Amino acid sequence: MASKLFVGSLAYTATDDDLSAFFAPAGTVVSAKVIIDRDTNRSKGFGFVEMSSDEEAKVAVDTLNGKELNGRAVAVSEARPQAPRENRSFGGGGGNGGGFGGGNRY
Repeated sequence: MASKLFVGSLAYTATDDDLSAFFAPAGTVVSAKVIIDRDTNRSKGFGFVEMSSDEEAKVAVDTLNGKELNGRAVAVSEARPQAPRENRSFGGGGGNGGGFGGGNRY
């Protein structure tokens, strides 16, 4: 089991510090991060916690999955590796596209 955990069903009011304190009884929390929507600057309702060892991560899953944090039962599981993202470049368009170029009209 990896030491990085996915935490779902978070209350939108949950903070990084809330996550860290919630996981502390299971062992040493290396990092705790609530994922924030960059458009609204609000929580997306999930986050990630990294424990210092695989054993502590297993204890966290076994003891904290389904427990309540800020009024909501959270889902704790092993984090899966991030899928590769497709290149989303907005540039590169080509051509004149609309006939706005100069030129002689007869």
